[in-house]
Amino acid sequence: MNTDPPTDLTLQAEPGHLIRRAHQLAVSTFHDTHGRQVTPVQYAVLRALKAEPGIDQVTLADRVALDTSTTADIATRLDAKGWIVRELLPRRQRALRLTADGEAVLADMLPRVHPMYSRLLEPLEPDERDEFLRLLRKFVHLNEQSAGPSDQG
Repeated sequence: MNTDPPTDLTLQAEPGHLIRRAHQLAVSTFHDTHGRQVTPVQYAVLRALKAEPGIDQVTLADRVALDTSTTADIATRLDAKGWIVRELLPRRQRALRLTADGEAVLADMLPRVHPMYSRLLEPLEPDERDEFLRLLRKFVHLNEQSAGPSDQG
């Protein structure tokens, strides 16, 4: 079996280009649904903190697949908005928790998440959606082993 990539791919057939376009569609759909007050990455951080209140920034970075300095920057922004609090831990770590305002922002967003993803995946048949998501999870999982968070941006 030949595993060499074809050399005659058009741009629209290249995996990297298609992944970038899919990301653009996802971000655009997110902003159409939620506005621009919260970015998709900030949403992921809020979701992670809701699931694991008090986790440290390094663990949070791992949960949302970001490098630690980017996670620290996002935490600073969310703290400035009053959506999280950061408590200093030993060894200069910080424990992060949602504030009441952060909980409210997330609670306002959550009812729109499922309809947003339904709209995003609407071009696919129901069985294609399941297969697409299965393959996407497999793709991301397999590539997490070879690329660290700093390689993702």
